[in-house]
Amino acid sequence: MSDLFSSSASSTPDSYDASSIEVLEGLEPVRRRPGMYIGGTDDRALHHLAAEVIDNAMDEAVAGHANRIEVTLETGNRLTVTDNGRGIPVDPHPKYPGKSALEVIMTTLHSGGKFEGKAYSTSGGLHGVGVSVVNALSTDTIVEVARDKTLYRQSFARGNATSKLETVGAAPNRRGTTVAFTPDPEIFGADAKFSPERLYKLARSKAYLFAGVEIRWRCDPSLVSADVPETAVFQFPGGLADHLAEQLGERPAVTNQPFTGRQPFPADPSGEPQGSAEWAVAWPLYSDGSESYYCNTIPTPDGGTHEAGLRAALTKGIRAFGELIGNKKAKDITADDVFNGVELMLSVFIRNPHFQSQTKDRLTSLEAARFVEAAVRDHFDHYLADNMDRGRALLGSIVERMEERLRRRAEREVQRKTATSARKLRLPGKLTDCSSDDPDGTELFIVEGDSAGGSAKQARDRKTQAILPIRGKILNVASASADKIRANQEIADLNLALGCGTRDKWNEEALRYERIVIMTDADVDGAHIATLLMTFFFQEMPELVRRGHLFLAQPPLYRLTAGAKTLYARDDAHRAELEAREFKGKKVEVSRFKGLGEMNPSQLKETTMDPATRSMLRVTLPAAYEDRQPVKDLVERLMGRDPAPRFEFIQSRASALEDDEIDA
Repeated sequence: MSDLFSSSASSTPDSYDASSIEVLEGLEPVRRRPGMYIGGTDDRALHHLAAEVIDNAMDEAVAGHANRIEVTLETGNRLTVTDNGRGIPVDPHPKYPGKSALEVIMTTLHSGGKFEGKAYSTSGGLHGVGVSVVNALSTDTIVEVARDKTLYRQSFARGNATSKLETVGAAPNRRGTTVAFTPDPEIFGADAKFSPERLYKLARSKAYLFAGVEIRWRCDPSLVSADVPETAVFQFPGGLADHLAEQLGERPAVTNQPFTGRQPFPADPSGEPQGSAEWAVAWPLYSDGSESYYCNTIPTPDGGTHEAGLRAALTKGIRAFGELIGNKKAKDITADDVFNGVELMLSVFIRNPHFQSQTKDRLTSLEAARFVEAAVRDHFDHYLADNMDRGRALLGSIVERMEERLRRRAEREVQRKTATSARKLRLPGKLTDCSSDDPDGTELFIVEGDSAGGSAKQARDRKTQAILPIRGKILNVASASADKIRANQEIADLNLALGCGTRDKWNEEALRYERIVIMTDADVDGAHIATLLMTFFFQEMPELVRRGHLFLAQPPLYRLTAGAKTLYARDDAHRAELEAREFKGKKVEVSRFKGLGEMNPSQLKETTMDPATRSMLRVTLPAAYEDRQPVKDLVERLMGRDPAPRFEFIQSRASALEDDEIDA
């Protein structure tokens, strides 16, 4: 609600009446809060505008009304997309006297032809949000419609029509829609530019996703590069199979023939089609693999229910084939064994898809899992059984991966049990371990003191989260001798809990947790303890840091409450921001947490430990050794044995500190 209603400038801070309510008209909410509609104002969001316009053209092609799309990138960050489909309707809209359907679509949220499924059986656009959002976030949008052998044109800017719909003239040999727009630098920044490489790949991928469309690419000669030609034509009759073949190149695979196919979903009781699936899967011999998922030609990088259907079909299919040929090991195969290192693409078309967010990163339509599993499973069974040598080769490769996974799991379990036995002797009651035997997905929270440890134990997920309390400020390893480090009990406990060794004895396979989380109080003392711990990991376990295992928790310092609304602030600046933005003119009750131990377990879980609601900072190091020297110099300067650089650093910055920071 706060995105549509905000305090009026005419209201005093203490008043709240009808004059305080501001109603945003037309597309103004989009300009005020673009992140709600396109996920932000960064480079990804900028290219989301291009995808929306291209997706509308693709909808016409998928619906069978267009077979050609042209994508043109010009100088001045201007993009033009043309299709030869039916053309946006230009007749007067019955609910908006004096406005054409085109103007309504371009200037009104939630207007379009994709809601009831009459104009489009499947679609990839934002169902009445996409093109109007593009208009709202562009300085100049021109739409041309060739319909009924007549060409029409209308101009728009920042969500509003800047001209009436005009009839340009006869167009006997033309039909379809052209949308040309320039993203608004006030929204995306003066330096924001479309990437020719990114748009070129987007146009090419759309042609793979629908074999019946030809996509023509053109860009200004000044934008041409080694990876982007001035012109190109994309049309792939083989669809995803062609894409996979290009992606594999000459790399050898477990099977000579990839697993590819297309299958329509069953019709509904009224006889209407419910969509289709197309897939292309290969198992290269030497590859980290890549997985690409699409719904109605829209990329869904986080997968979703269609992914779940494919994983179920292939996993159940390979297990069944193993049972058919008498391989008793096949029953232990998991989806991760099947999909480890796989190159795959899955594209589905379904009616009325549901996504996790406005930017459609994840498909959540429940029926997609069932449809895809049923569509793929029968084909996969035939793929394995029609050529028994091929089926045995694939099964053998997957069983090898399964055995390797089980071997590593067994080794880790032995290491965990060994460490547990040792810990019972040396860490009575200190480490509260998680129940999972597999390090993948587990977390060790290092907390200050038994009080914070008690709250964390109650707030944790017992299966995946372990708690290790430490006593106050650990040893500064940067200024301590090797003997002193070895003799320190807190460091010994930490080394034993992690199990991976230090320095030249580091062994990532022995690391007992996937994430190591430093969780200290949100104050100066907490920051000091976190700094000492980061110094320890940097010096004693640099590979743990470089490989991305170390994190900093972000607990709140304040709890802000006004009426039924409660928010948490990380620090004073965040508190001021929330009070100004979320509690305008309201009396706010502010509670300051003195430490993690004073937080209720439910508060600690919600704000700091629950993966669904928390935020964390990953601590990393440059990959190249030569790039780590500046980091090493900084650690030595601030944490090393010589106090002079520290003193100089503090003196040079003392004037920048506020009095309350010094008092803290």
